[in-house]
Amino acid sequence: MFLMRFTERAYVHYTEDDVRNSPNSAVRLTFSNNHFDPQKGADLYNEYLDEYEYCEEIGFDGLMLNEHHNTPTCMGAAMNLEAAILARITKSPKIVLLGNPLPIFDNPVRLAEELAEIDMISRGRLVSGFVRGTGVESLATNTNPLHNRERFQEAHDLVIKTWTTPGPFRWEGKHYHFRVVNAYEVPLQKPHPPVWIPGTGSPETLVWCAEHRYPYIFLETDREATQDMQAIYAETAREHGYEPGPEHVGYLLRIHVQDTDEKAREVGRGFLVGNVGVGRVPLPNDYMFPTGYGSRDPRYFKMRERIRSDPFRAGGVDAATYEAILNANRMVVGNPDTVVRKLREVLSDVRPGILGVWTNDGSIGQRDTMRCLELMGQEVLPALREIGDELELTDPFQKSP
Repeated sequence: MFLMRFTERAYVHYTEDDVRNSPNSAVRLTFSNNHFDPQKGADLYNEYLDEYEYCEEIGFDGLMLNEHHNTPTCMGAAMNLEAAILARITKSPKIVLLGNPLPIFDNPVRLAEELAEIDMISRGRLVSGFVRGTGVESLATNTNPLHNRERFQEAHDLVIKTWTTPGPFRWEGKHYHFRVVNAYEVPLQKPHPPVWIPGTGSPETLVWCAEHRYPYIFLETDREATQDMQAIYAETAREHGYEPGPEHVGYLLRIHVQDTDEKAREVGRGFLVGNVGVGRVPLPNDYMFPTGYGSRDPRYFKMRERIRSDPFRAGGVDAATYEAILNANRMVVGNPDTVVRKLREVLSDVRPGILGVWTNDGSIGQRDTMRCLELMGQEVLPALREIGDELELTDPFQKSP
């Protein structure tokens, strides 16, 4: 099983009242950057990079980054810059990007060049994830959400061809036009870096992902819903001549460890500050799902609505209480023994070959984060590897898809 560490690198120096008094009470898109202090931001960036460096020391297989825009909940507005830094200052873990929001790029060839540089600097450790991005990303970059999926798929095809086909060649698509594609910087890995696709279970994306034999990383989805969505992937895989295994499945989960259950529960509440921004302030639905962004396939209507109405993701603290979240293992917090026991339950149900370990965010400070990571390295990661072997949770680097 492949174990990767994640944090959204949140900016936390604002209050719930600040959000409530902003336009539409939204922590994303319209929350003014007047609340951002670059000096505090500088401190946070360096703290987060220090944490990722330490994650190599304690034995994580991968360092996961993501990208969002117009929001303090994720300071990764230029994720590839962070990836380039980690590519140089670390030696062993994969640099896992989940992922670059393809539809907002007007020049996918430039993106292909950036990612190729990261792969070379890291000596072939890049895992290049691609995403459609939330509705916020489309609105923040003035990209028509109606064309989101089309742009995603075409940009993906152009990036892959740029990496694998000697230039110069011409590209004339629906959304992208290039007279000369001839990027000299190509990845070290051949034919190209592994591609993983994260998401919350869009059925169309699951089908597309299975057609390409890419692993799909479920982002904190409800376990029962996750199993239903895995069935869509499996059905498509079989139609394309292969049987999917754990190496095609990833799962991201908020996991925080402290010396005692009581301490972990106290600190773990800090995750909720970053869940929808601050406390009990939900995000307007049209920010995440603007008109034209979502699926229009009637076969998947019920599943799409279940994803959107998930109280853990959509409603904040009022709609999904902290205790209910913990009881459902939507977040796993506790001492090392408690965390390992609960994770065994999750892994047995979801059977992911890739586990994203989201260690901290919101109001969880660096001191508690570093203790969490220390305990993970000492007790949790070794136990998870044993569980992975016991459950035969092969990852993409153990077994080729």
